[in-house]
Amino acid sequence: MDSLTKNKTLRIAIQGGFGAFHDIAARLYFENQPIEIIPNDTFKDLFASLKAREADVGIMAIENSLAGSILPNYTILKESGMKIIGEIYLQITLNLVALPGQSISDLSEVFSHPMAILQSQQFFGNYPHIRLVDSIDTAISAKEIAEKQLRGVGAIASKYAAEKYNLEILAEGIESNKMNYTRFLIVKDTNGNIKGNGRINKSSVSFSLAHEIGGLSKILSILSYYNMNLTKIQSMPIPGRDWEYHFYVDMMFTDYRLYLQSLEAIRPFTSDLTILGEYEKGKSVTG
Repeated sequence: MDSLTKNKTLRIAIQGGFGAFHDIAARLYFENQPIEIIPNDTFKDLFASLKAREADVGIMAIENSLAGSILPNYTILKESGMKIIGEIYLQITLNLVALPGQSISDLSEVFSHPMAILQSQQFFGNYPHIRLVDSIDTAISAKEIAEKQLRGVGAIASKYAAEKYNLEILAEGIESNKMNYTRFLIVKDTNGNIKGNGRINKSSVSFSLAHEIGGLSKILSILSYYNMNLTKIQSMPIPGRDWEYHFYVDMMFTDYRLYLQSLEAIRPFTSDLTILGEYEKGKSVTG
């Protein structure tokens, strides 16, 4: 039976704890299906839980509109063999939370995931007395404050996390730019079936190119000829191979047949061409 069957409780592996933005994105993407959240400390742990069949699908942040791409996650995804079956764009609202009865002036430290800290640097520029400390997750930071009753310590977290751990929001919407979106990928062991659910109009592929004049330009020209709309190109150096790069490309299309033809057309000019997933373009939502 397909693990995405309606009315079946779906086990979803996330990075972070309950109340994390991964948790929120999972609940919004699978809003019409009963789910069980499986927390993991790291993205590597997330994929390990999928391989061990401890979860049916995983959800993984891949880029943020302010902080950019999460580069290690491209490599983790490719090496895992898992496929992308969907995506969702979550508007991120960051909040400064702490134990009830405190003010911002009472705080000496604030913990959160490095991405959340990066996205709220402007706010904390007004509070030089606060030391910002990296942690593995926004929600786990909030949970630790609640469980250990840490006074003088705050966290950057979601409103959902604040409610879940009975913390008070000292400042709401502290992100530097209100158009702050994170793109999350839904990944799954598809057993060779790379197509996601719904209408297929987007694909993620990866390939390698030697450092040759016009190599990438040739690929882009071919994809343009086949009316592929490239929405993202991410390059990463190949370890141990000087000046050679691996590329990750997202493309949208209206004609699936032309899309397949475009891949065959670029194949002779690439090595290690891999389809990471075919799926429906994700919607933008507010958590």
